[in-house]
Amino acid sequence: MSAPFVWFDFGGVLSPPLDELFQRYEQVAGIPVDLFKYAIAEVGAQYGLAPLAPIELALLDERTWVAKLHAVLRAKAPELDLSRSEPDFGRQWFAGHEVNHAVRDFAIELAGDGVRVGVLSNNVVEWEPYWRTMIDLDDHLSVLIDSCKVGFRKPDPEIFALAAETAGVSPQDSLLVDDLAENCAAAREAGWTAVQYRDADQAIADVRTALREFR
Repeated sequence: MSAPFVWFDFGGVLSPPLDELFQRYEQVAGIPVDLFKYAIAEVGAQYGLAPLAPIELALLDERTWVAKLHAVLRAKAPELDLSRSEPDFGRQWFAGHEVNHAVRDFAIELAGDGVRVGVLSNNVVEWEPYWRTMIDLDDHLSVLIDSCKVGFRKPDPEIFALAAETAGVSPQDSLLVDDLAENCAAAREAGWTAVQYRDADQAIADVRTALREFR
């Protein structure tokens, strides 16, 4: 192995923990977390896909997705007040969010040391202005792969093949940092090294250890 390329996930790695974000959305929009996750899963099931896949693959736009969520929620909990849940979901969801500073600083450190870094994210067309501004890494990233632009999403093997090809590296020289076990498992099946993010200190230490194996 040589010349490693380190890919960072966005949600749950460069962002705050997802559980915190869902809890905050409940406070802002008034939709209980369990009900909201149920609605997301139901909309995904309408397409025969994983919960967020329809919007992360740009099969429908943000406002259509929110309308479908509301329809599911009204059927499931007709008493629920949806008046605070805005159709421009990304603007409401990302308001007040901050980057995971420890991970951002680590990505910048790696880039400064000559390690190429990228973002490999399942994300949404309309959310890019919010999350990309939030992480503020454009000057340090070599490649950004976004599911909604390429038509594949983690853990599908095609997105790992596309990412490595775009970066001009072999799978064996690719390292993913992701909070989801299934994405890490899929990366390893694609020949990558993967570090599952549990907290910043652990993930950074594990990446440093993994990088030593490339030398």
